Amino acid sequence: MNINKMKDLSYEELRSLYREFLYSQNISKLTINTAYTDTFYLWRKGSKDLFWNTVTATDFENEAKNSLIKALSENSTGNVKSLVNSYLSHLRRFRLLLASDGAAERSTPKHENTANRTYTRKKKMDVDVPDPSIEQVEFYLAKWDGLENYHLQEDALNKLFFELCPKNTDIIDVLLKASTLNDFYSTNIFSIYPVAKHICALDIDARLKAGDVTLVGDIQYVPIGDTEKSFYSFATKYCSHHNPLDYPIYDSYVDEVLRYFRNRDSFSDFQDGDLKDYVKFKGILIDFRAFYGLDKFSLKQIDQYVWQLGKDYFPKNYGKKKRGDKYFVFNR
Repeated sequence: MNINKMKDLSYEELRSLYREFLYSQNISKLTINTAYTDTFYLWRKGSKDLFWNTVTATDFENEAKNSLIKALSENSTGNVKSLVNSYLSHLRRFRLLLASDGAAERSTPKHENTANRTYTRKKKMDVDVPDPSIEQVEFYLAKWDGLENYHLQEDALNKLFFELCPKNTDIIDVLLKASTLNDFYSTNIFSIYPVAKHICALDIDARLKAGDVTLVGDIQYVPIGDTEKSFYSFATKYCSHHNPLDYPIYDSYVDEVLRYFRNRDSFSDFQDGDLKDYVKFKGILIDFRAFYGLDKFSLKQIDQYVWQLGKDYFPKNYGKKKRGDKYFVFNR
């Protein structure tokens, strides 16, 4: 079917055709469901002619961006500059259908046995994550600022780490901070006293102030009984809450996002295991910030952005736990 014939299709007919095309691209069901709606935003909020004039424009990028900004400004209460990138990415994908003259052949039968189907959702490259940009970071920082539960929990930790127990020479102070982090962040350390005792013995205050990145590795490995346990993510959090500008936090969401953009855009050539080496991890995050032109933001802000991005696009399954509990708030 050529483009002229596609233009004669109704709204629902075109969406149906596009959905078949999306399935032929072997992308995740989540992305397909989103694209099935968001691709046709200009049609719904404007007109059929506006949609077709935009997706077939010679200067597509500028025409699409301007049309989306106008439509979003008139119909959305969200951050328009941030929303544009998402809708624009869907229009770009639709243009792949135009380039194929509407050819779409599903890679699996329509009535396949779902018990035997291999779901592509597991493939990280199938997730359509918006390009990192100043607008995207500002959107997620505003989102962070707008959630009261984040602020209250961070304010409580700041009071504990900066005002009540700023030093790490008293085992009681360290035990209180370590226990609170373990609870707020659900880091699943079942015996917190050996961890606090280990931290206290390291004499870390001067190193924290200096931003010594090797300190994370020293805190990370804790002898408990006859074994040595590794508490890497916890160690990054403990350092970060003393010196947030020099110690970005590692967690699984950040890990997912950095590997995704490495595979997609080659912003760095690190190995997966490098993310578990804190010296390398911080360097990778700095490379990420530089590659996408985000140097105006601190590592703390980049950390908040990347974590929320991972939470949105690479969600974990926590069964029946609901929004608002500690798993939703700070499960890092």
